[in-house]
Amino acid sequence: MLHTRIIDIKVEKIKSSNAEDFIKSSKYGASIIFTGTVRNINENKEVTGITYDSHDEMVLKSFEEIYKETGDKLDIKDKAVFIEHIKGYIGLGEISIIIAVACKHRDQAYVLSRYIIEEIKKRSPIWKKEHYKNEESEWLKGNPINTN
Repeated sequence: MLHTRIIDIKVEKIKSSNAEDFIKSSKYGASIIFTGTVRNINENKEVTGITYDSHDEMVLKSFEEIYKETGDKLDIKDKAVFIEHIKGYIGLGEISIIIAVACKHRDQAYVLSRYIIEEIKKRSPIWKKEHYKNEESEWLKGNPINTN
């Protein structure tokens, strides 16, 4: 069971309650909700916010591919996965991504959640522009795609 979405922050808010509702089930014994938020310091620069941009169609495709891989690579077949990422500007402490997972066992849930976020960071075409206290900003360098 999979839910994926890009949230345009100008139109609506990203909500962890949606993730909770999606993964809630008596057939799973473990669930984890991961939220990524904007922190105040990055590489010794004082951050005030981040603008995220993405190639929405390709991002959603990458989320689906990552989900499908977890059945074979992690041997986790029975699971619920919720992934939403924002697009637009958010300030300090605001949520940029929610990944919620539910599995039969806690070790599966931890492994699944970690795998998904690490693969998204490596493979999904999402770009971020940090805004700094001195009113400067810069697009951050992404991770190179590993073709192996």
